[in-house]
Amino acid sequence: MLSRTCSRTHSISSIANKSDLAKRNSSRDSLQVIAPILLLDNTVTPGENSPSLWARNVRVTDYTIVQGSRTRAGAYVLWNCWIETLEGAQFTVRRRYSEFVTLRDKLCVTFPRSLASLPALPPKSVVSKFRAAFLENRRQGLSYFLSCILLNPEFAGSPLVKDFFAA
Repeated sequence: MLSRTCSRTHSISSIANKSDLAKRNSSRDSLQVIAPILLLDNTVTPGENSPSLWARNVRVTDYTIVQGSRTRAGAYVLWNCWIETLEGAQFTVRRRYSEFVTLRDKLCVTFPRSLASLPALPPKSVVSKFRAAFLENRRQGLSYFLSCILLNPEFAGSPLVKDFFAA
């Protein structure tokens, strides 16, 4: 409505007679037909989501501590990541925390404008890295991270994410 008022003000300055302005506006309005907005569904099936989305559910279910030497030098944790696809298939992959860090770093470089959608990873700890409470908090944080990644079409369609889950 504001733009119409502005254009009428402009028209008044260019047309000397107000009756000419009324005739001009009425003829223009009668000829102007506004087409309805047409929304098209381009999906193949009605329930299909974006082709970038391929996972329905994801969570880090548990972990395995891989022992190093007797003094635990070289020991590390493998995280079991369970994924359910949109088709209902389920699979599990095992990843180290360092692989999550690498994935996040690569996503930051690849999607610099989407950093707000990319959650932080749970923190590291040298002292309590094998304690049950610390591992449970980390498991929850990693599960949240994966949910944010896989349920976001921008990230989920990325080859980086698909490679992370390739067995």
